[in-house]
Amino acid sequence: MSIVTVQLGQCGNQVGYELFDVLCSDALEGQRRLYSAAGCERFFHQTTRGELVARAVLIDMEPKVINQSMSSAARSGMWSYGETAHFSQKQGSGNNWANGYCVHGPRHRNAVEELVRREVERCDRLAGLMAMMSVAGGTGSGVGTYVTQCLRDIYPKSFILNHLTWPYETGEVIVQNYNSMLTLAHLYQLSDAILVHENDTVHKICAQLLNIKHISFGDVNRVIAHQLGSVLQPALTADSRGLYGRNPLGELVSALACHPEYKLLSMCTVPQVPSVSMAYSTFSWPSVLKHLRQMLISNTKMEEGIDWQVRPPAGSERTRSLSGSGFNRSLANLLVLRGKDVYSAETGGFEDPALYTSWLSPGDAFNSWKSPVPFNKYEKCATLVSNSQALLRPLDNMVGKAWNMFASRAYIHQYIKFGISEEDFLDGFTCIEQVVSSYSQLH
Repeated sequence: MSIVTVQLGQCGNQVGYELFDVLCSDALEGQRRLYSAAGCERFFHQTTRGELVARAVLIDMEPKVINQSMSSAARSGMWSYGETAHFSQKQGSGNNWANGYCVHGPRHRNAVEELVRREVERCDRLAGLMAMMSVAGGTGSGVGTYVTQCLRDIYPKSFILNHLTWPYETGEVIVQNYNSMLTLAHLYQLSDAILVHENDTVHKICAQLLNIKHISFGDVNRVIAHQLGSVLQPALTADSRGLYGRNPLGELVSALACHPEYKLLSMCTVPQVPSVSMAYSTFSWPSVLKHLRQMLISNTKMEEGIDWQVRPPAGSERTRSLSGSGFNRSLANLLVLRGKDVYSAETGGFEDPALYTSWLSPGDAFNSWKSPVPFNKYEKCATLVSNSQALLRPLDNMVGKAWNMFASRAYIHQYIKFGISEEDFLDGFTCIEQVVSSYSQLH
C-alpha cells in the first residue's frame, strides 16, 4: 500500500525532500529485493523507463523552495518529483495563519485537490495521506490546515497523519504562538495523529551528538528525515507472519492513537552519531534499549544528558502529574528496531505497567516492529514513537505566550482582516487547554 505525501510551505517541502532522499537511498542500498520493492511501492511510483517518482504533492505560495527541491531531487539521479505535481504562487502568506487558511487555501482549493487526486489514483491501494508542514509561518500552518480539512472531506475513510515542525522557543516569527495554537486546535479535529518534531531538540542533536559546528536548516531537516524514515520504512509487525506491514499509517495510528483526546506523538532515536564515527562505533541491543527506555521515562529527547534518577512512580504515587514527579507517563509506545541481530533484542522493559496509564493494559499500549535490514548505514537503530506527556511543556509554553499576546490584543487586527474572529481564537485556546489538561492528568 502507498502513502501520498503533501508537502506544505517552505519547511514542509524542505523536510519532505530530505525524507524522500533518505527513503530512496535506503531502499536501493545493497541486494535487498523484497525490502526495496516494499519501500519503493510505499513512497514512489515508477515511470515506463523504470525511474522512481515520489508520491508527493508540493505546495507553497512562493516558488523558490519548490524549485530547489525539484532540482535537488533530479540531480540525485535516483529519484525525482513529478513534473506537474506542484503548485505555487508569486506571493506568500506573510506569516499569517488567517491569510493562509481564509484566503490562499480557499482560492486555490480546486488546483490542490486535483494534484492530490492524481497522486491518489496512481496508487494501487492507498494507505493514507501524510501532510508535512511547520506551525510557525503562514503557508505551512494556514494553508496546511485548510488542505488537511479538504483531504478529510474528500477522503473521509483514509488515514491522515500530520507531521509538524515545532518552532524554536526563542522565536522565528513574532506571531508563531498564534499560528501554532490555531493550527493545532484545527488539526485536532481533522487528523488521526499528529507527529511533532521540536526544532530546539533537533538542533541540540546536531550540535551535541553529530558535532556539527555551523548548523543549517538542512542539517536539522536531515535528522528529522532520518527519524521519520526509520519508522516509515518496511518492518515486520508482531502479527505479520513474516511479511512486511502493509499499511504503515494505519498500523501507526492503531498502535498509538487509540483515543481521540490523545493524538500527539513524539519521537526519539538511538544511536545518532557523526558519519565519520560510524565505522568505529559499536552498539549492543541491551545498551541501546536501556538508554531509550530511560529517555522515555525522564523525557530526555537524546542520549546526551539522560536523567538516570527518574523512576516510574509506584503505588499511590501513580496519580501524581508530570510536573509533580518528573516522570513522563505514556498512553502508548511503538518501538521500531532495525539491523543486525534484531530478533535477539529484549524489549520487556517497555512492557512495564508502571510506564503506562492505568486504563490501558501494557499488552495494548506497547507494540514493536522489527527488521533485520540495517537502516541508513546504522548497523543497529532503535526509534521510539510515543504518545505520552513528552510534549506538555512546549504545548503549555506556547499557549501561555499566545494568551499573553491575546490579552493585550497584540496583532489581532492582522487576523481579523482576513476573516478570523476573536471567538475563533477563544475556541482555539479552549481546545488546546483541554488537550493540555488531558495529558497532564494521565495516570
